Amino acid sequence: MSSKEILIDAVGWSDLLLGVVVGALKPPNPMLMERRIPTSSFQSPNFENKKYLEDAVRIADEIVEVMKPEPDTCFKICSEYVLSSMITHLQNKGYNVLRVEASKELNDMVERGYLHWCTQEGVPQEMLNEKKRFWTFLDWVAERPQLREGLVKTGWASWQRKWREEIYKKHE
Repeated sequence: MSSKEILIDAVGWSDLLLGVVVGALKPPNPMLMERRIPTSSFQSPNFENKKYLEDAVRIADEIVEVMKPEPDTCFKICSEYVLSSMITHLQNKGYNVLRVEASKELNDMVERGYLHWCTQEGVPQEMLNEKKRFWTFLDWVAERPQLREGLVKTGWASWQRKWREEIYKKHE
């Protein structure tokens, strides 16, 4: 890795709970910068208005402010859709931006940030061991839907069309 690179990845986009954690790493002495796109950006009406894309742009500006990239710094941004507006925004600011596959090292770091957020919100640690957590999260929300639905990406069409009704049926 060159010292004129900033790597950016996101975790949580496909998870039922919470928002998304965005992480940025700048070598040579890598220190992770993390920011969160809040759960509310994935709930109505924000989700339909794609507020999460605005949040990604705000985070891009924070990354530039904190990491102070040189003009020839290359931003290597993971190809998650939630980061697409960040790519355009940084290109419009004149930065060299490459869309890349996630690096395992950075993805693991950002994943730990997402899992930490989950535990902060009361999700039991033992539920977080699997990569594919949808069903586990759905069952957990169904145990106390009135309390836990606020942690769900309720803007998803599948939540509104199917899963919300399902969890309330399970709870009865």
